[in-house]
Amino acid sequence: MSVEAIQVDVGGIRLSNPTMLASGIHGSALSKVLYALKVGAGGAVTKSIGSRPREGYAEPTLVEAEAGMVNAAGLPNPGARRFSEELVQVRGKGLPIVVSVFGGDEGEFAEVVRTLDAGDFAGYELNLSCPHVSGVGIEIGHHPEMVSEVVKSVKANTEKPVFVKLSPNTEKLVEVARAAVDSGADGLTAVNTLRAFPIDVDSGKPALSNGYGGLSGGAVRPVALRCVYELSESFDVSIVGCGGVSNWEDAVQFILAGAHAVQVGTATMKKFEIFNDINVGILSYMERKGVRRLDEIVGAAHRGGVRPG
Repeated sequence: MSVEAIQVDVGGIRLSNPTMLASGIHGSALSKVLYALKVGAGGAVTKSIGSRPREGYAEPTLVEAEAGMVNAAGLPNPGARRFSEELVQVRGKGLPIVVSVFGGDEGEFAEVVRTLDAGDFAGYELNLSCPHVSGVGIEIGHHPEMVSEVVKSVKANTEKPVFVKLSPNTEKLVEVARAAVDSGADGLTAVNTLRAFPIDVDSGKPALSNGYGGLSGGAVRPVALRCVYELSESFDVSIVGCGGVSNWEDAVQFILAGAHAVQVGTATMKKFEIFNDINVGILSYMERKGVRRLDEIVGAAHRGGVRPG
């Protein structure tokens, strides 16, 4: 089966395949983003960028958990102005790079976008759901009216597609998503990490310097799948599934639930070149099922499943 069968359009961004590097896994440098595209990812999301440089939290910032990890890096980044200078290296290449941005209010989000927008990249992902940094993320992403203000402010400062990354830590998931979509969001990313609190039994203290962190990896996949399924029932915009994708079966589950693409994060810590493995598996699955194009099975779980080929 031809690789063209898994090309997808996600919120106006054309991807050669449905896999993307998730934000925040490998630091703020563009090198890993570019490497992900080189080894098979259809797209890649940068580390979240704020208006000013931020060092993040002191070590330890990462601990292993059963079927995943808990991290609290604290959104370290070089700031929008410095990052805009780094983006010069991809000018004229037309790469499917999505820049993740964060801020404390709609004004900060708009400031970041104005600073970055001349760069040659495909779109934005608004981090409205970081579970472990006070003043940004979770405080905004749990309030539909605040989400609406941020999305409108960003859309007023760019013509690039805008995705909103949603939190699984709220009972207002659909309500928040509706505020984003009604305010002009081109797509939704579901979901960010689950708020967690690991403890070191030897010291009796919190295992992370920040105390609270975000749980990622296979442990969160059923929650992320539920979120994608719920969102797919309510909205026609592109949905990017994120949370515990480590093989082609995981990716197909998200697609069947209604995702048009999937982000891979924690799994790349063990094998960065995993994107090609996932794509080969998806193609083999489609061939067995007699599916000609990937979009034929997007949301199939809502329509009685996939008939055997």
